[in-house]
Amino acid sequence: MLQLKHALAFAMLLVGPAFGETQQWTVQKANTWYASQRWLVGSNYIPADAINQLEMWQADTFNPAQIDKELGWAQGIGMNTMRVFLHDKLWEQDAEGFKKRIAQFLAIAERHGIRPMLVFFDSCWDPDPKLGPQRPPIPGVHNSGWVQSPGRAGLADTANYPRLKAYVQDIVRSFATDQRILAWDLWNEPDNGAEGDSTAAREKFTHVSALLPQVFAWAREANPSQPLTSGVWTHDDWGTKDKLNAIEQVQLGQSDIITFHVYDWPEVFERRVKQLQAHGRPMICTEYLARGAGSTFDTSLPLARRYDVGMINWGFVDGKTQTRYPWDSWQKPYTQSQPTAWHHDVFHGDGKPYRQAEVDQIRALATEAEKEIARHKKR
Repeated sequence: MLQLKHALAFAMLLVGPAFGETQQWTVQKANTWYASQRWLVGSNYIPADAINQLEMWQADTFNPAQIDKELGWAQGIGMNTMRVFLHDKLWEQDAEGFKKRIAQFLAIAERHGIRPMLVFFDSCWDPDPKLGPQRPPIPGVHNSGWVQSPGRAGLADTANYPRLKAYVQDIVRSFATDQRILAWDLWNEPDNGAEGDSTAAREKFTHVSALLPQVFAWAREANPSQPLTSGVWTHDDWGTKDKLNAIEQVQLGQSDIITFHVYDWPEVFERRVKQLQAHGRPMICTEYLARGAGSTFDTSLPLARRYDVGMINWGFVDGKTQTRYPWDSWQKPYTQSQPTAWHHDVFHGDGKPYRQAEVDQIRALATEAEKEIARHKKR
């Protein structure tokens, strides 16, 4: 109990002043929300026939039948959530059509017992997103077609910010009371590519550190019933405020629930969880699984159950993203050979598990969690 009191006190220190009229959830509200959830387990999801967020959602390539089939595989192994990326250009192109497709996706997910976490912005990979047909995958290369949102131009020019605000608020308001949505992840790895001494890195850090708190404010003004978050992913100490950069301070000081990424050995995963316990809030690991780097289902999932941490791995099905290839494929494409072990992903494109033991473990732990919840309800 004393440790809990210390954790709650420290968490309050990390909560900065409200931005405008916005207000972060209290620690109590966040933990009450989390206590009502199942043990959350799932994947970062994009269908096998899409190379990126744009191809997944654009009207010409949106494929409900593919999504329905693949989410059925997820349901079959006990997964109950998915983390799914949106894109500002999709809203700019056709806001009403985009929202209809989101609603269609949510209906499919609901049929399979899956409540997704939706992601608004992303600082990773190609900084110059373009609507329309997307280029084919580069042979042997990991995630060769993924695109940033809002992208380099959208981020650098403040004249774009009213449009970005309208995008966030329209989507949130349209689904603010929709219980099919688990949570809103406002920005994936916002400081990715924003560190270092290069002019581009410094400029990106400046733009993101100024924009991220506004994004939290925009989303809160839309009054969602679901929690807001943005996940930390780098650096060595997430439990000490003085060691957080300006972007991380916003992430941990404004998020209702704590999310984080760990692509590392189980000892590192456990250390990260213990650091984040200081904030006193529920935790979901929204990216893990890099088999060659020591992050695996058999090492990470039991620890997550012990600490009651939700788990969302990258990614789900082998397809056009080609994330079975390691990160080093950017420097050395796997055109002449295959990796010793898949880097990410759970299923082959035909629905066969990459490793049967892994899906058996996911199913067993999810079933165990459901039984434990049922026992508690009977008390």
